[in-house]
Amino acid sequence: MNAPTNPKELELQTVEFKLDGKTIVSYEGETILKAAKRHGIDIPHLCFKDGYRPDGNCRACVVEINGERTLAPSCCRSATPGMEVKANSERAVKSQKLVLEMLLSDMPDEGFKWVGDSKEEEQNNQHGELSTWAARMDVTVRPELKALRREKVANDISHPAMAVNLDACIQCNRCVRACREEQVNDVIGYAMRGAHSEIVFDLNDPMGESTCVACGECVQACPTGALMPKGLIGSQTVDRKVDSVCPFCGVGCQITYNVKDEKIVSVEGRDGPANHNRLCVKGRFGMDYIHNPQRLTKPLIRKPGVPKDESMLEGKQDWSDIFREATWEEALDFAGGKLKALKDQYGNKVLAGFGSAKGSNEEAYLFQKLVRTGFGSNNVDHCTRLCHASSVAALLEGVGSGAVSNQVNDVEHSSLIFLIGSNPTANHPVAATWFKNAAKRGAKIVLCDPRKTEISKHAWRTMQFKPDTDVAMLNAMIYTIIEEGLADKDFIANRSNNFEALKENIKGYSPEAMAPICGIPAETLREVAREFATTKSAMILWGMGVSQHVHGTDNARCLIALVSITGQIGKPGSGLHPLRGQNNVQGASDAGLIPMMFPNYQRVDNPEAHAWFEKFWDTPLDKKPGYTVVEIMHKITAPDSDPDKIRGMYVEGENPAMSDPDLNHARHALASLEHLVVQDIFMTETALLADVVLPASAWPEKVGTASNTDRMVQMGKKAINPPGDAKADLWIIQEIAKRMGLNWNYQGSDDGVAAVYDEMRQAMHAAINGITWERLEKESSVTYPCLSAEDPGRPIVFDDSFDTPDGKVKLVPADIIPANERPDAEYPFVLITGRQLEHWHTGSMTRRATVLDAIEPMATVSMHGEDMTQLGVTAGDVITVQSRRGEVGIHVRRDDGTPRGVIFIPFAYYEAAANLITNSALDPFGKIPEFKYCAVKLAKGGDAAKIMGYGTNAPGGSKVMSNV
Repeated sequence: MNAPTNPKELELQTVEFKLDGKTIVSYEGETILKAAKRHGIDIPHLCFKDGYRPDGNCRACVVEINGERTLAPSCCRSATPGMEVKANSERAVKSQKLVLEMLLSDMPDEGFKWVGDSKEEEQNNQHGELSTWAARMDVTVRPELKALRREKVANDISHPAMAVNLDACIQCNRCVRACREEQVNDVIGYAMRGAHSEIVFDLNDPMGESTCVACGECVQACPTGALMPKGLIGSQTVDRKVDSVCPFCGVGCQITYNVKDEKIVSVEGRDGPANHNRLCVKGRFGMDYIHNPQRLTKPLIRKPGVPKDESMLEGKQDWSDIFREATWEEALDFAGGKLKALKDQYGNKVLAGFGSAKGSNEEAYLFQKLVRTGFGSNNVDHCTRLCHASSVAALLEGVGSGAVSNQVNDVEHSSLIFLIGSNPTANHPVAATWFKNAAKRGAKIVLCDPRKTEISKHAWRTMQFKPDTDVAMLNAMIYTIIEEGLADKDFIANRSNNFEALKENIKGYSPEAMAPICGIPAETLREVAREFATTKSAMILWGMGVSQHVHGTDNARCLIALVSITGQIGKPGSGLHPLRGQNNVQGASDAGLIPMMFPNYQRVDNPEAHAWFEKFWDTPLDKKPGYTVVEIMHKITAPDSDPDKIRGMYVEGENPAMSDPDLNHARHALASLEHLVVQDIFMTETALLADVVLPASAWPEKVGTASNTDRMVQMGKKAINPPGDAKADLWIIQEIAKRMGLNWNYQGSDDGVAAVYDEMRQAMHAAINGITWERLEKESSVTYPCLSAEDPGRPIVFDDSFDTPDGKVKLVPADIIPANERPDAEYPFVLITGRQLEHWHTGSMTRRATVLDAIEPMATVSMHGEDMTQLGVTAGDVITVQSRRGEVGIHVRRDDGTPRGVIFIPFAYYEAAANLITNSALDPFGKIPEFKYCAVKLAKGGDAAKIMGYGTNAPGGSKVMSNV
């Protein structure tokens, strides 16, 4: 008899029953099928999928139960004490085989072949799990049944990513459950009755014309190949499977690459703690950017006499007109030698480095160490400055930690989910599934955003406030909670500071006074405040709609105050979660890739921390914080008399010529540098302005760790080699360090990744000391803080104290600070920028991914229908959007969720770069630009780029490297 051995399993109630004459142990409520599988006994099944709700409609898993007249589906039936079950009886087996034979008889002779782990399996696996079970049960289809095969159904190949072959559909409903219950996209349904029943998309639309968001959950669920990724059609024997982590958003989904002929042919979701097999369109179908012919494969040096100016970014010049190919030795000597020469001539302050949140923790750590110990300053930053710097500033000030208090899927325990300034279905799609799942089980979602986004369909209340009025709305809620006596007095007394100042500050912020300002009725503000204060558990999650303002830190301060005065923090389902943008923005920040902090957020101007790192790195360090991203751009254009004028830069995996605000100024600054070294995988807009371009490795081409939005340190493994002469990023950073005079010696077959990680772990011992490299290789994912090898990690923090000096949260009052630039008669509209589902950040990766670019090939501006009518345009027309800094021509998309007087532009399109228009005004605390608010005017018509997709017209042209 097999008994449970896992300590968590031992806590569950167990029952004993007999299966095919053997006594086995089942957990209370566990189905016969799952109990049998856990004990190594296989029962045929098709409609069942682990993790999905059991449906019991295929009847392939029927078993015989003593004393019962009919056979029972084992996937739906729970074991009871003393039950006697026969899965292998003559009656049960006959029924199982009959079901398999009848289903197999309807299968087409030639279908979309399924994945086979070997050629032998593939030959017998034309229809996936159905063929597998038929082979194992020795089932063959009688000719009489084949003669009754249903009428052939036409294939549907209308979708760029997936093919539909309903000839192979067994109507198991797994795709319906995948779409409606797991991802909650409500696209796939079951229509008609009897012999006419079928799977449909929306109102029986072709898949490519439906509202499908291409998450691919249905193709991962389908057992027969009726739904398949187009990349898997044909022979599917793969050379190897490699486990890794998705390189896109901060959710940190675990994935498996399928590699064939040294190419990633498909991606599967893995049962990681952040995603539990789920993926979005980017993670599942966006990985082929690494095989794009525009990959950089040789080092490049700017040709003599070729000037650097912004006109190079207009897509009219091939990179081969600008650069010549070079050897690695020549390129590295020139790159590092010139940087060192500038430092020697002008001093330590004249160099700066931008690292990347798209790379690994090890790269981030080593890059910031290079800047601090090799360049001699703290002038190092990355894209956190452009996304959550103000959130981090407020969190460090208030709770003593810049990371989240609870993980995303802890919303499972929330009775209220407060989403503000975030569009999760587009920016964090897998995280959005947990919100939608929670809503289906009864949790109340409150959506607060100037735009009414997709998640509003699942919201209990949607507070569509006026842009720039976050503080007014949140202070009105805090006012209500305090005024109506709903505050948690014990929490305030025992675990907070400065409450009286907060209470005094909000006296003028009644809902009645704030309603005209924020646009939310007073009764709604009070209703939501009461619910937040009195519900069992409430969690706040926010995005860059909160942080990217000149008052972003104040916005976050209000959120901290809201959870603190209600005691909604430090327990399951309650807390603060800034949804991190890129895959490793959390890890890059933790590792010290920011100008005012050493690793683990130790201030560079803190004497104790400064002394520790000087000793640890055995070198003198600058005592002053460095300049941030936007400040560096200003310092580049400073007069020559300024001793801090930035003259040389090293940019690793960032694209400030697309991501920075006021791009005209940023691009002019980059072009003005005496020496610019860019390390990247494509000829980005920034690379076109470089003196040296170093071809680097994409995420699937390296070993390393990344830390997701949930504080999970996760292992990414190498699937393939970089193309041509491209090199691993960590190797390149070390080679530049050598040219700067640093004597580093990180040994290992993996370019020293494990050695760098171990050093980083020592530098961050207060957070990740218990997460060794060996542990990550074994477990793939460990949550920090984790202080010992036995520590499982803490998914919830602040349960008994905060990371502040006195262990209490510091409440900081906030007042209304208007945006730096307000609409007026000349510029009457408000521009909001952001991301969209199919594309990521500046588009350099996703716009080179075949499926993603096919789904969303063109830059668009979203407008309310009434504004379109007033302007005299219809969907697809071109308008010109102009601010005081620049203008773009762009095609119009109708979106009535965008309020009147507001427009939304994604910033992934170089041909309509939204950041040409945005305002570089900074939040005084987080030094983050005000991307989410600036004044613009609109005009009908204009010169919109005719580009559909990231092709030959892209900056740098379509030149294919000579050895690809």
